[in-house]
Amino acid sequence: MSAGRFFALLALLVWSYLLLGRGLFWWPRAAKPAPAPKAWPRVVAIVPARDEALTVDAAVTSLLQQDYPGPLSVVLVDDCSSDGTAAIARDAAQTLGMADRLKIVAARPLPEGWSGKLWAMAEGVRAAGEGEAPDLYLFTDADIAHHPRNLAELTARIDAGFDLVSLMVKLHCRSLAERFMIPAFVYFFAMLYPFAWASDPRRRLAAAAGGCMLIRRTAFERIGGLESVRGELIDDCALARAVKRGGRIWLGVTRETRSLRAYPRLAAIWNMIARTAYAQLNYSPLLLAATVAALGVTFLAPIFVLPVGGLASVLALAAWLMMAVTYAPMLRFYGVSLIYAPLLPAVAAVYLAATVASAWRHWRGRGGEWKGRVAWQSRP
Repeated sequence: MSAGRFFALLALLVWSYLLLGRGLFWWPRAAKPAPAPKAWPRVVAIVPARDEALTVDAAVTSLLQQDYPGPLSVVLVDDCSSDGTAAIARDAAQTLGMADRLKIVAARPLPEGWSGKLWAMAEGVRAAGEGEAPDLYLFTDADIAHHPRNLAELTARIDAGFDLVSLMVKLHCRSLAERFMIPAFVYFFAMLYPFAWASDPRRRLAAAAGGCMLIRRTAFERIGGLESVRGELIDDCALARAVKRGGRIWLGVTRETRSLRAYPRLAAIWNMIARTAYAQLNYSPLLLAATVAALGVTFLAPIFVLPVGGLASVLALAAWLMMAVTYAPMLRFYGVSLIYAPLLPAVAAVYLAATVASAWRHWRGRGGEWKGRVAWQSRP
């Protein structure tokens, strides 16, 4: 068997498995709403914010205007912002006449061993504990606009027997760079963490999306709070793993709750990927090499083999078509033209390069950099 035929066949087998055997990760279906609970629990929404002046108004407004029948308050943690984030949030609450439901706290200096976001979240939990203890914590970001029934629907879901429920919010997808890269970001996330598998109590795989996570306080305390995951860069999935070890989690997608963070240029998306990709590989050179090889065979081999001719080209074309078929539903979910579906190999090549760049940044002591803060200079 020629090398071209071998790699084309291998890619086709991989795509057959991905199409049929990996939890239908490629089909982004929003779940049906769960029945409303008999009693609505007390919720505190915790919003870490670092220089979010452009989006915090809409984010805070969407939380305070939730159509939620139970007690709800918001704690915004100002994580050393320099752009007036806290003042903008305060003005938004006052404009709504809901200043009493918003508490703004300044994060204390970042302790050694904590990631910046997790420390800000922990500061929010500390502030929330100064009043009546909530039943649920909603961890969300200062660039998320929640649709009016989002919290009620999440609470109904958690009342159905889950300890943590999370939504992958709809990301901003308008610029050319976003249309090229953002649907693939969710597609690749779902490939790594099939939502159906993450939600299945019979499987060990666990994942969550940090922009929108609702967790029972009892489960939160059972795992030792954020202290138990304080050094994790991919904090949402680490939290989900900790909770699932002794409870149930659920992960879904939503069309209505959305991210306000725009990525007008490719460089911004590149930096987003490069910030955490090597952490996803546990900072392992061996896993990096394996990932490069796996992505090369899966996404790039069919394109390089296609010109060979004969059976190798037929197999390569079949693999490429299966690749495009699995990508099409995510493109439709984001309202992006299906003309982008055959371009998935090119998108994968960019993600692969950004993953290698993530490792290079880490080796240079610049890993996990976000808004001027370097997370892991001391990480092995």
